[in-house]
Formats: sequence, structure tokens, C-alpha cells
Amino acid sequence: MEHHTFLGKSTLCVPRMGVGAMTWGDAKGLARLHPAKTAYGGAHGFDEEKRALELSIAAGVNLFDTAAMYSNGAAELRLGELARGKAVVIATKFPGGFSMKEEDLPKQLEASLKRLGRASIELYQHHYPMRNISIPKLMEQLANVVEAGKVKAVGVSNYSAEQMREAHAALAKLGIPLASNQVEYSLLNRAPEVNGVLDACRELGITLIAQTPLAGGKLTGKYSAQNRPGGFFRRILPQYNRKALEEMQPVIQLLREIGERYSKTPSQVALRWLIENPLVLPIPGAKNGKQAVDNAQALTFSLTAEQVEMLNQATMRWRV
Repeated sequence: MEHHTFLGKSTLCVPRMGVGAMTWGDAKGLARLHPAKTAYGGAHGFDEEKRALELSIAAGVNLFDTAAMYSNGAAELRLGELARGKAVVIATKFPGGFSMKEEDLPKQLEASLKRLGRASIELYQHHYPMRNISIPKLMEQLANVVEAGKVKAVGVSNYSAEQMREAHAALAKLGIPLASNQVEYSLLNRAPEVNGVLDACRELGITLIAQTPLAGGKLTGKYSAQNRPGGFFRRILPQYNRKALEEMQPVIQLLREIGERYSKTPSQVALRWLIENPLVLPIPGAKNGKQAVDNAQALTFSLTAEQVEMLNQATMRWRV
């Protein structure tokens, strides 16, 4: 089974799955109220994050995704501390706040490298498109840091198909591929299939990095109308109300039935559905060692074309 691939048309070799390290680190002050911390019920602390990193690497999953914005830099600090001296692929995102100018990019990168304790980084991603930022000018800045040897591959995050095309074209003029676009994608959020993002990835040879691949825990099978999730934000979001949790139960049941044939859990089958598409690389979060080991099991089996199609059909309503 192929466990590694190149990220888009870049020379960066990555596993077929990564680890989202959004909740990692010791947030201070107002950063403790960051949605990354509050939505998922908080972090599990240094020891469990260390286990998550080490057990992921042992399972062949050595790509870790973070961002300058997560917990006001605390997530990068923790990842840097845990990854020191280990063979890992680190992806981070800029900016660290809600505003920046194109010319701020080198300063943003230096701050991230300092927190991570590294001289260079494998994947640097623009976290979200901004009205006041020129995509071509920003891509020029990214090309400069690639040329300087500080960044190996360039990615974007939360870009529309049109914005992706603009970034891809600007980088192509400079001889650099756009490696990835990180967007939300799961069986319960199939928007990239209908909004042009997946089509653009296919056409341009860009990897879609799937964030929230377990739909915020809904695809684990542990939530139902009778057992709603913790975490303040999840309690108040409409996709976690009783009606929404009831509507997804047939999907969970199908994931269970398919999983039983392979001795796999619903979440492992849901991750595998994404991995079966060679364009897609899911990055489930892992707050502890157990989650890291469970997630990595998605690399140990394959779904049949028929099973993929059954899941496609069962989740048609979530394509919108």
C-alpha cells in the first residue's frame, strides 16, 4: 500500500495522512479562549501531545500541521519543542493575526521559525484570503522565501477555486508549483466537490489537504441526539443540534458496517474514504496518543470502489 506521495507537483514527499496540531501547546491569557482550544474541549497536555507525535511518527505519519494563529503561537512553540531532532515534515500558516501586508511575510516567517526552533520549514501556507492582500504580490514574497531556502513548498488555505487559480498562475510565472490548498472536507462536508476546488486541484495538480476530516468528531460515531459533544462552541453550533445528529446516524451505521469487515472504526473508514482519492490528504487532529494510533490505522487497509460509492451515495445531502 502506497503510504507516501509528493505534495502536489512539489518535491516535498509527505505521508498520505498528516496530524492536525491545532489544539497543542500551553495557551496563555486570551489565547486560552481561541476557538481552536474551546471548540474541542481543550488540550490534553504536554505528555499526551508528546505521545501523539511519537506514536504518529512510529506509524509512518510524520507530517504535522499547525499555524502561527493557533493559541497565539503556543501551538507552534509546542510542536517545535516536541519535534526537535526528529525526522518530521512541518507545515505552518501565516499570518499570526487578522491583518498583514504582503511585505510583512518575511517577518512572519522568521517569527514562526523562531517558535518552531528551525532554520527552515517544509510547507508554508497562507491561512486565508484577505481583501487587502494582492495574491500575485503575496506569491512573489513566498517565491522569495523558497529561493532563500527557508521554505520547501508553498500552500494556501481556505482559498476558493478562483483564488487558487490566481495563486497557481502567479507562482508558475516564477517557476514554483502551488503544492496544496487546505480546506474543510469530509463525508459530512463535501463542498469542495461542488464549489470547483477539487476540480481545480485535479486540473492543476494540487493536493487538497482536508482539515476537519472527521467533521469535528461527528464521524467518530460517539455522538448522537442522546449524547451530544462537550466544548462550548460545539454545543451551540447548529450542526451539533439533536436534529443534525439524528440525520447523520444512517451514515454512522454504514461506516460501522463497512468497518466491521476490516475490524476498523467508523472514523478510520471515514478517513480512508478521503485517502482513496489520490488528490486528498486528510489531517485529523490528535490530542493524545490513542487518537494518533487510531487515526494512523486508516493507512492499513483499503476500501473497494463499491464501498466508496456506497459512502458517496449515503452522504449526497452533504455535498451542498
